[in-house]
Amino acid sequence: MSFVVTLLSNPANPALTDELLQAVAAALPATSTTKILDAGIAADIFLGDQAPTQELRAKILQVLGIAPIDFHIQPVAGRRKSLLIADMDSTMIQQECIDELAAELGLKAKIAAITESAMRGEIAFEPALEQRVALLSGLPTSIIAKTIKERITLTPGGRTLVQTMRANGAYTALVSGGFTVFTNEIAEHIGFHENKANILLEADGELTGKVQMPILGQAAKQQRLEELVSQKDIALEAALAVGDGANDLSMIKAAGLGVAYHAKPMVAAEADTAINHGDLTALLYLQGYSRAEFIDN
Repeated sequence: MSFVVTLLSNPANPALTDELLQAVAAALPATSTTKILDAGIAADIFLGDQAPTQELRAKILQVLGIAPIDFHIQPVAGRRKSLLIADMDSTMIQQECIDELAAELGLKAKIAAITESAMRGEIAFEPALEQRVALLSGLPTSIIAKTIKERITLTPGGRTLVQTMRANGAYTALVSGGFTVFTNEIAEHIGFHENKANILLEADGELTGKVQMPILGQAAKQQRLEELVSQKDIALEAALAVGDGANDLSMIKAAGLGVAYHAKPMVAAEADTAINHGDLTALLYLQGYSRAEFIDN
């Protein structure tokens, strides 16, 4: 089995210099070969049949030092995936939607503290969601469109990730513990095939402070992943899952490539790999795509 090391930096802050790349290559087996995926941003170093070891990883870390570079070692075979399943909040977008809704009531700090605790896995997701939604009771539903327009920004590289994978035959699903009033619009804008999320209940133009049951949480995300691989007749190994919070962990661990994206510590520790510096195009480089293959429309 052949293995490859992928080195990644943020396209907005290219840090993979020729000198650094050469230094990493020099620390690896002499038979290794290098392929530039995007100059200054991403490269593959092919290891042949040299299986990754803790010693090998330690050598790479030592060479990289404090450079803002992510890296991942994986088998070459099967690295290009047929399914992308992604979290929304703090993954495909840069905010937590419920926190931004709370800002309209002057409750952002209070609700954001609960969100952070839930995403770190310190409290259960479902009761935490019910608690936060209850605090939104009475908020006019018209505020939702205003919030999306004024407070929500897409994560750099997200649309390119989805469009490139779609162009290469992959199925893409946005699965969120957030709300359909956000995922419907975000998914359409980015280009996902489908989206699933929780439903905020409303009456007379206002939020009731309740969410439709059952709540879509960690188990439901993994369930949707398993349903999709069955429906598409592919193996779990052909799926890529990405997220940042504790409620993403089950799908991240179940997928063939599970990516913790600028994630909470417990998630980063248990995922196959963690992207701490790059944007979402890092997930394309991990699959062996070069910059010339990206679809940016």
